Amino acid sequence: MNLDLIPREELHDILCRMPKAELHIHIEGSLEPEMIFEMATRNRIDLPYRTIEELRAAYDFTDLQSFLQIYYAGAGVLQKEEDFFDMARAYLTRAKAENVIHTEIFFDPQTHTARGIPFATVISGLDRAIRRGREELGMSASLILCFLRHLTEEDAFATLQEALPFRDKFIGVGLDSGELGNPPEKFATVFAKCRELGLRLVAHAGEEGSAEYITHSLDLLKAERIDHGVHCLDDPQLVGRLARQRIPLTVCPLSNVKLCAFPRLSAHNIGKLLAAGIAATINSDDPAYFGGYLNRNFTATFAALPELGAKEAYQLARNSFQGSFVAESIKEGWIRALDEFFSSYCR
Repeated sequence: MNLDLIPREELHDILCRMPKAELHIHIEGSLEPEMIFEMATRNRIDLPYRTIEELRAAYDFTDLQSFLQIYYAGAGVLQKEEDFFDMARAYLTRAKAENVIHTEIFFDPQTHTARGIPFATVISGLDRAIRRGREELGMSASLILCFLRHLTEEDAFATLQEALPFRDKFIGVGLDSGELGNPPEKFATVFAKCRELGLRLVAHAGEEGSAEYITHSLDLLKAERIDHGVHCLDDPQLVGRLARQRIPLTVCPLSNVKLCAFPRLSAHNIGKLLAAGIAATINSDDPAYFGGYLNRNFTATFAALPELGAKEAYQLARNSFQGSFVAESIKEGWIRALDEFFSSYCR
Protein backbone atom coordinates (compact mmCIF):
# COMPACT_ATOMS: atom_id res chain seq x y z
CA MET A 1 0.00 0.00 0.00
CA ASN A 2 1.82 3.10 -1.27
CA LEU A 3 0.24 6.03 0.52
CA ASP A 4 2.39 8.44 -1.48
CA LEU A 5 0.03 7.76 -4.39
CA ILE A 6 -2.82 9.52 -2.61
CA PRO A 7 -3.18 13.14 -3.81
CA ARG A 8 -3.41 15.81 -1.13
CA GLU A 9 -6.73 17.09 -2.46
CA GLU A 10 -8.31 13.83 -1.29
CA LEU A 11 -7.00 14.23 2.26
CA HIS A 12 -10.02 16.06 3.70
CA ASP A 13 -12.35 13.32 2.46
CA ILE A 14 -10.05 10.62 3.84
CA LEU A 15 -9.85 12.22 7.28
CA CYS A 16 -13.63 12.43 7.55
CA ARG A 17 -14.41 8.99 6.13
CA MET A 18 -11.65 6.79 7.54
CA PRO A 19 -12.57 4.44 10.41
CA LYS A 20 -11.06 5.54 13.71
CA ALA A 21 -11.34 5.37 17.48
CA GLU A 22 -11.66 8.22 19.96
CA LEU A 23 -9.82 7.66 23.24
CA HIS A 24 -10.04 11.09 24.91
CA ILE A 25 -13.56 12.47 25.17
CA HIS A 26 -15.08 13.88 28.36
CA ILE A 27 -18.77 13.19 28.01
CA GLU A 28 -19.71 16.25 30.09
CA GLY A 29 -17.65 18.26 27.61
CA SER A 30 -19.93 17.17 24.76
CA LEU A 31 -22.89 18.97 26.32
CA GLU A 32 -23.84 21.53 23.68
CA PRO A 33 -25.37 24.90 24.71
CA GLU A 34 -28.70 23.94 23.13
CA MET A 35 -28.88 20.82 25.31
CA ILE A 36 -27.77 22.79 28.39
CA PHE A 37 -30.73 25.15 27.92
CA GLU A 38 -33.10 22.25 27.19
CA MET A 39 -32.09 20.41 30.37
CA ALA A 40 -32.15 23.60 32.43
CA THR A 41 -35.75 24.15 31.34
CA ARG A 42 -36.96 20.63 32.05
CA ASN A 43 -35.12 20.51 35.41
CA ARG A 44 -36.19 24.06 36.36
CA ILE A 45 -32.66 25.38 36.75
CA ASP A 46 -31.83 29.06 36.34
CA LEU A 47 -28.78 29.69 34.18
CA PRO A 48 -26.62 32.83 34.46
CA TYR A 49 -26.96 33.22 30.67
CA ARG A 50 -30.07 34.52 28.93
CA THR A 51 -29.46 33.00 25.52
CA ILE A 52 -27.53 30.23 23.78
CA GLU A 53 -25.45 32.90 22.04
CA GLU A 54 -24.53 34.50 25.37
CA LEU A 55 -23.42 31.12 26.70
CA ARG A 56 -21.30 30.42 23.60
CA ALA A 57 -19.71 33.86 23.96
CA ALA A 58 -18.50 32.82 27.43
CA TYR A 59 -16.33 30.10 25.83
CA ASP A 60 -13.35 32.46 25.74
CA PHE A 61 -10.87 30.62 27.93
CA THR A 62 -7.47 31.88 28.96
CA ASP A 63 -6.29 28.66 30.62
CA LEU A 64 -7.49 25.32 31.90
CA GLN A 65 -8.88 26.75 35.13
CA SER A 66 -11.06 29.33 33.37
CA PHE A 67 -12.46 26.54 31.22
CA LEU A 68 -13.13 24.27 34.20
CA GLN A 69 -15.20 26.95 35.92
CA ILE A 70 -17.73 27.11 33.08
CA TYR A 71 -17.45 23.35 32.45
CA TYR A 72 -18.58 22.52 35.98
CA ALA A 73 -21.34 25.13 35.79
CA GLY A 74 -22.67 23.58 32.56
CA ALA A 75 -22.65 20.12 34.12
CA GLY A 76 -25.02 21.42 36.80
CA VAL A 77 -28.03 20.92 34.51
CA LEU A 78 -27.49 17.15 34.62
CA GLN A 79 -29.92 15.97 37.27
CA LYS A 80 -31.64 12.76 36.20
CA GLU A 81 -30.70 9.47 34.58
CA GLU A 82 -32.43 10.62 31.41
CA ASP A 83 -30.14 13.66 31.23
CA PHE A 84 -27.02 11.51 31.26
CA PHE A 85 -28.60 9.17 28.71
CA ASP A 86 -29.50 12.02 26.35
CA MET A 87 -26.04 13.57 26.60
CA ALA A 88 -24.21 10.33 25.84
CA ARG A 89 -26.70 9.35 23.15
CA ALA A 90 -26.14 12.66 21.35
CA TYR A 91 -22.36 12.19 21.40
CA LEU A 92 -22.54 8.59 20.14
CA THR A 93 -24.85 9.58 17.30
CA ARG A 94 -22.45 12.31 16.20
CA ALA A 95 -19.42 10.02 16.57
CA LYS A 96 -21.09 7.38 14.41
CA ALA A 97 -21.70 9.98 11.70
CA GLU A 98 -17.98 10.85 11.79
CA ASN A 99 -16.96 7.20 11.25
CA VAL A 100 -15.81 6.64 14.82
CA ILE A 101 -16.25 2.92 15.32
CA HIS A 102 -14.99 2.75 18.91
CA THR A 103 -14.83 5.28 21.72
CA GLU A 104 -13.61 5.18 25.32
CA ILE A 105 -15.56 7.83 27.19
CA PHE A 106 -14.39 9.67 30.31
CA PHE A 107 -16.94 10.66 32.94
CA ASP A 108 -16.48 12.66 36.16
CA PRO A 109 -18.73 11.24 38.88
CA GLN A 110 -17.41 13.59 41.56
CA THR A 111 -18.71 16.55 39.57
CA HIS A 112 -22.20 15.15 40.08
CA THR A 113 -22.09 13.37 43.46
CA ALA A 114 -20.83 16.62 45.02
CA ARG A 115 -24.16 18.13 43.90
CA GLY A 116 -26.14 15.33 45.50
CA ILE A 117 -26.67 13.30 42.31
CA PRO A 118 -26.36 9.58 43.14
CA PHE A 119 -23.55 7.70 41.42
CA ALA A 120 -26.13 5.18 40.21
CA THR A 121 -28.01 7.92 38.36
CA VAL A 122 -24.88 8.99 36.51
CA ILE A 123 -23.57 5.62 35.42
CA SER A 124 -26.96 4.08 34.70
CA GLY A 125 -27.81 6.81 32.21
CA LEU A 126 -24.42 6.59 30.51
CA ASP A 127 -24.44 2.80 30.41
CA ARG A 128 -27.94 2.71 28.92
CA ALA A 129 -26.84 5.06 26.15
CA ILE A 130 -23.83 2.86 25.40
CA ARG A 131 -25.98 -0.27 25.23
CA ARG A 132 -28.50 1.50 23.01
CA GLY A 133 -25.69 2.76 20.80
CA ARG A 134 -24.33 -0.74 20.42
CA GLU A 135 -27.75 -2.11 19.44
CA GLU A 136 -28.99 0.68 17.18
CA LEU A 137 -25.82 2.34 15.85
CA GLY A 138 -23.36 -0.52 15.87
CA MET A 139 -21.06 1.65 18.01
CA SER A 140 -18.44 0.12 20.25
CA ALA A 141 -17.99 2.17 23.44
CA SER A 142 -16.69 1.85 26.99
CA LEU A 143 -16.62 4.08 30.08
CA ILE A 144 -13.57 5.25 32.04
CA LEU A 145 -14.17 6.80 35.45
CA CYS A 146 -11.98 9.85 36.10
CA PHE A 147 -10.89 11.12 39.50
CA LEU A 148 -10.73 14.91 39.87
CA ARG A 149 -7.15 15.70 40.78
CA HIS A 150 -7.95 19.00 42.50
CA LEU A 151 -9.79 16.95 45.15
CA THR A 152 -8.13 14.66 47.70
CA GLU A 153 -7.07 11.06 47.27
CA GLU A 154 -9.45 10.26 50.12
CA ASP A 155 -12.28 11.61 47.99
CA ALA A 156 -11.05 9.46 45.09
CA PHE A 157 -11.15 6.37 47.30
CA ALA A 158 -14.71 7.21 48.36
CA THR A 159 -15.70 7.51 44.69
CA LEU A 160 -14.07 4.17 43.93
CA GLN A 161 -16.09 2.54 46.69
CA GLU A 162 -19.29 4.02 45.26
CA ALA A 163 -18.33 2.71 41.84
CA LEU A 164 -17.50 -0.89 42.73
CA PRO A 165 -21.13 -2.15 42.71
CA PHE A 166 -21.17 -1.02 39.05
CA ARG A 167 -17.79 -2.52 38.17
CA ASP A 168 -19.23 -4.22 35.06
CA LYS A 169 -20.17 -0.83 33.59
CA PHE A 170 -16.69 0.75 33.34
CA ILE A 171 -13.32 -0.57 32.21
CA GLY A 172 -10.83 1.75 33.84
CA VAL A 173 -9.96 4.88 35.75
CA GLY A 174 -8.30 8.13 34.77
CA LEU A 175 -7.13 11.38 36.32
CA ASP A 176 -8.28 14.77 35.05
CA SER A 177 -8.94 18.41 36.08
CA GLY A 178 -6.18 20.97 36.75
CA GLU A 179 -2.65 19.57 36.68
CA LEU A 180 -0.79 22.42 38.33
CA GLY A 181 -0.30 21.77 42.02
CA ASN A 182 -1.83 18.30 41.70
CA PRO A 183 1.00 15.96 40.69
CA PRO A 184 0.40 12.29 39.83
CA GLU A 185 1.97 11.03 43.06
CA LYS A 186 -0.95 12.53 44.97
CA PHE A 187 -3.03 9.58 43.69
CA ALA A 188 -0.48 6.75 43.72
CA THR A 189 -2.27 4.72 46.41
CA VAL A 190 -5.72 4.79 44.85
CA PHE A 191 -4.27 3.92 41.44
CA ALA A 192 -2.46 0.98 43.01
CA LYS A 193 -5.79 -0.23 44.38
CA CYS A 194 -7.42 0.17 40.97
CA ARG A 195 -4.61 -1.85 39.42
CA GLU A 196 -5.25 -4.63 41.95
CA LEU A 197 -8.90 -4.60 40.86
CA GLY A 198 -7.89 -5.17 37.24
CA LEU A 199 -8.95 -1.73 36.00
CA ARG A 200 -7.17 -0.13 33.05
CA LEU A 201 -5.22 2.99 33.98
CA VAL A 202 -4.84 6.33 32.16
CA ALA A 203 -3.90 9.81 33.33
CA HIS A 204 -3.86 13.38 32.06
CA ALA A 205 -0.27 14.60 32.11
CA GLY A 206 1.97 16.98 30.24
CA GLU A 207 -0.63 19.48 29.02
CA GLU A 208 -0.34 22.11 31.76
CA GLY A 209 2.17 20.03 33.67
CA SER A 210 5.77 19.34 32.73
CA ALA A 211 7.28 16.26 31.11
CA GLU A 212 8.05 15.09 34.65
CA TYR A 213 4.31 14.68 35.25
CA ILE A 214 4.25 12.21 32.36
CA THR A 215 7.19 10.24 33.77
CA HIS A 216 5.60 10.13 37.22
CA SER A 217 2.25 9.03 35.74
CA LEU A 218 4.06 6.10 34.12
CA ASP A 219 6.27 5.20 37.06
CA LEU A 220 4.06 5.95 40.07
CA LEU A 221 0.54 5.48 38.70
CA LYS A 222 1.53 2.77 36.17
CA ALA A 223 -0.59 4.55 33.56
CA GLU A 224 -0.96 2.55 30.36
CA ARG A 225 -1.90 5.58 28.28
CA ILE A 226 -1.16 9.30 28.67
CA ASP A 227 -3.86 11.85 27.96
CA HIS A 228 -2.41 14.91 26.19
CA GLY A 229 1.33 14.40 26.88
CA VAL A 230 2.40 17.14 24.46
CA HIS A 231 5.21 18.38 26.72
CA CYS A 232 7.01 15.04 26.42
CA LEU A 233 9.27 16.56 23.76
CA ASP A 234 10.94 18.60 26.51
CA ASP A 235 12.60 15.38 27.72
CA PRO A 236 14.48 13.39 25.04
CA GLN A 237 14.84 10.39 27.33
CA LEU A 238 11.08 10.31 27.87
CA VAL A 239 10.48 10.60 24.12
CA GLY A 240 12.66 7.53 23.56
CA ARG A 241 10.77 5.62 26.24
CA LEU A 242 7.34 6.52 24.86
CA ALA A 243 8.39 5.49 21.36
CA ARG A 244 10.12 2.30 22.44
CA GLN A 245 7.26 1.13 24.67
CA ARG A 246 4.56 2.34 22.25
CA ILE A 247 2.73 4.16 25.03
CA PRO A 248 -0.22 5.96 23.42
CA LEU A 249 -0.69 9.71 23.76
CA THR A 250 -4.28 10.92 23.34
CA VAL A 251 -3.63 14.37 21.90
CA CYS A 252 -6.40 16.97 21.51
CA PRO A 253 -5.22 19.70 19.10
CA LEU A 254 -8.15 22.15 19.20
CA SER A 255 -8.26 21.88 22.98
CA ASN A 256 -4.51 22.50 23.23
CA VAL A 257 -4.89 25.75 21.30
CA LYS A 258 -8.07 26.84 23.09
CA LEU A 259 -6.36 26.35 26.46
CA CYS A 260 -3.17 28.06 25.28
CA ALA A 261 -0.82 25.06 25.34
CA PHE A 262 0.06 26.24 21.80
CA PRO A 263 -0.43 29.78 20.46
CA ARG A 264 -2.00 28.52 17.22
CA LEU A 265 -2.69 25.23 15.49
CA SER A 266 0.19 25.70 13.04
CA ALA A 267 2.54 25.58 16.06
CA HIS A 268 1.22 22.22 17.31
CA ASN A 269 3.76 19.41 17.74
CA ILE A 270 1.61 16.43 16.65
CA GLY A 271 3.78 16.01 13.54
CA LYS A 272 6.94 15.95 15.65
CA LEU A 273 5.40 13.38 17.99
CA LEU A 274 4.69 11.06 15.05
CA ALA A 275 8.12 11.67 13.53
CA ALA A 276 9.66 10.64 16.87
CA GLY A 277 7.87 7.30 16.65
CA ILE A 278 5.39 8.07 19.43
CA ALA A 279 1.97 6.39 19.24
CA ALA A 280 0.06 9.67 19.15
CA THR A 281 -3.67 9.83 18.44
CA ILE A 282 -6.07 12.71 17.71
CA ASN A 283 -9.13 13.27 19.89
CA SER A 284 -11.66 15.98 20.72
CA ASP A 285 -11.42 16.29 24.54
CA ASP A 286 -14.40 18.61 25.30
CA PRO A 287 -15.79 19.22 21.81
CA ALA A 288 -18.75 21.42 22.75
CA TYR A 289 -16.36 23.91 24.34
CA PHE A 290 -13.29 23.69 22.09
CA GLY A 291 -14.73 24.14 18.63
CA GLY A 292 -15.09 20.72 17.15
CA TYR A 293 -15.62 16.99 17.35
CA LEU A 294 -13.16 14.42 16.09
CA ASN A 295 -13.30 15.10 12.36
CA ARG A 296 -12.91 18.83 12.92
CA ASN A 297 -9.79 18.13 15.02
CA PHE A 298 -8.37 16.07 12.17
CA THR A 299 -9.21 18.41 9.30
CA ALA A 300 -8.19 21.62 11.06
CA THR A 301 -4.90 20.13 12.24
CA PHE A 302 -3.98 18.74 8.82
CA ALA A 303 -4.90 22.05 7.16
CA ALA A 304 -2.64 23.92 9.58
CA LEU A 305 0.30 21.51 9.30
CA PRO A 306 1.26 20.88 5.66
CA GLU A 307 3.81 18.24 6.68
CA LEU A 308 0.91 15.94 7.60
CA GLY A 309 -0.34 13.75 4.76
CA ALA A 310 -1.97 10.40 4.07
CA LYS A 311 0.79 8.47 5.87
CA GLU A 312 0.19 10.43 9.06
CA ALA A 313 -3.59 10.09 8.72
CA TYR A 314 -3.23 6.33 8.44
CA GLN A 315 -0.79 6.17 11.37
CA LEU A 316 -3.03 8.26 13.63
CA ALA A 317 -6.07 6.07 12.90
CA ARG A 318 -4.05 2.88 13.35
CA ASN A 319 -2.61 4.21 16.64
CA SER A 320 -6.14 4.90 17.87
CA PHE A 321 -7.13 1.27 17.39
CA GLN A 322 -3.89 -0.12 18.79
CA GLY A 323 -4.13 2.16 21.84
CA SER A 324 -7.67 1.09 22.71
CA PHE A 325 -8.54 -1.26 25.56
CA VAL A 326 -10.17 -4.02 23.50
CA ALA A 327 -9.10 -7.56 22.62
CA GLU A 328 -6.27 -7.90 20.12
CA SER A 329 -8.49 -9.86 17.75
CA ILE A 330 -10.94 -6.95 17.60
CA LYS A 331 -8.11 -4.46 16.99
CA GLU A 332 -6.83 -6.62 14.14
CA GLY A 333 -10.26 -6.57 12.50
CA TRP A 334 -10.47 -2.79 12.74
CA ILE A 335 -6.96 -2.38 11.31
CA ARG A 336 -7.82 -4.68 8.38
CA ALA A 337 -10.81 -2.44 7.65
CA LEU A 338 -8.54 0.60 7.86
CA ASP A 339 -6.07 -1.00 5.44
CA GLU A 340 -8.87 -1.75 2.99
CA PHE A 341 -10.12 1.83 3.23
CA PHE A 342 -6.72 3.33 2.43
CA SER A 343 -6.01 0.74 -0.26
CA SER A 344 -9.11 1.93 -2.12
CA TYR A 345 -7.48 5.38 -2.45
CA CYS A 346 -4.19 3.92 -3.72
CA ARG A 347 -5.70 2.09 -6.68
